[in-house]
Amino acid sequence: MTGDWTLAEDCAQDAFEKAAGRWPSDGVPSSPGAWLTTVARNAAMDRLRRRATEVRKITEVGVMRERDGESFAPDAAELALRPWEEDADDRLRLIFTCAHPALEMPARVALTLRTVAGLSTPEIARAFLVPEATMAQRIVRAKRRIAHAGIPYRVPAIDELPGRLDGVLSVLYLVFSEGYAASSGDDIVRRDLAAEAIRLTRLVLEIVPGDFAGEARALLALMLLQDSRRDARTDASGDLIPLEEQDRAVWDRSAVEEAVLLLRAPAVVHGAYRVQALLAAEHATAPSAAATDWGRIVELYDELATFTASPMVQLSRAIAIGFRDGTAAGLAALDRLDADGSLAGHHLLPAAQADLLRRSGDETAAAERYRAALDLAPTAPERRFLLRRLRELGASG
Repeated sequence: MTGDWTLAEDCAQDAFEKAAGRWPSDGVPSSPGAWLTTVARNAAMDRLRRRATEVRKITEVGVMRERDGESFAPDAAELALRPWEEDADDRLRLIFTCAHPALEMPARVALTLRTVAGLSTPEIARAFLVPEATMAQRIVRAKRRIAHAGIPYRVPAIDELPGRLDGVLSVLYLVFSEGYAASSGDDIVRRDLAAEAIRLTRLVLEIVPGDFAGEARALLALMLLQDSRRDARTDASGDLIPLEEQDRAVWDRSAVEEAVLLLRAPAVVHGAYRVQALLAAEHATAPSAAATDWGRIVELYDELATFTASPMVQLSRAIAIGFRDGTAAGLAALDRLDADGSLAGHHLLPAAQADLLRRSGDETAAAERYRAALDLAPTAPERRFLLRRLRELGASG
């Protein structure tokens, strides 16, 4: 309503403060959201009136009043371009705003995590490996950019949708990944992000035209397949359980079945999300780790490499080669990655080397690589897992 991000946030905060003061004695309204919106809107109007000597603010008041009346209704031509917007979820509108191409991708993701998903600025800073002050400034600059560029708060018109949708899907997957990576009991709020990302992806899939829905459908399938293993990924202590050791009976089979059906739908675009979903489906539908079709896994990683040159894709491909062709072949592929330095400083490379060395029977070399990975591991669950592997080898950390 205001076209002013800071003003909207301030007035929303005022509304929550008033609710906290009144609702315990007056009772919760029958429509809490409408109550909060009305109070926040009135606060915004009051603030704008107090600054009415500024011509720009007088104009904003007029715009807000106009938006309350029939004169704000879009014309028929505009509605024909965006027929799905009228039923769009407010958060979806907000996501398209946060994911606008006028913003750099790091700013899009940070703003979405802060504004839509509710992560704190320190949490986002840790995710991006930057100081908190840097991230705070990045978010502030993104908000200013939205205001100065006049970016509208709406789902884009159909002719804008292809380019805009890619950015939205990227943001949603990063939000999902932030939640999926949370494993300990202290991360309940962050783990809820995965469910929220799935909900919002379903919403995107419901409202975008069918010709544009292929990658959104593939992303939803990928999220469902990954999330289906949530309860099997850690033990009661929050320690990580590798894929091959997980109890597949605990996997959410309804989520797997839904994802498989989504992947069977015709796809106009065969993009990176679909390839990743097909990879996840190979693991999810295999009756056991030993029965996994590792040849197909390697083929899919080769295809995924055509979309992204990510060293992590090459790492996963090398591990799959080790399962398909034997530990020596896998170690050779990992050594090539080690030599090019693309994963220098990342704990997953020495951890993968250690795992293949352990399988080959070279426990001394495996322990050395586990220690190297332990020195680089960024989280407590990962460090505990590596220490457990060292203990299994009879070695110390």
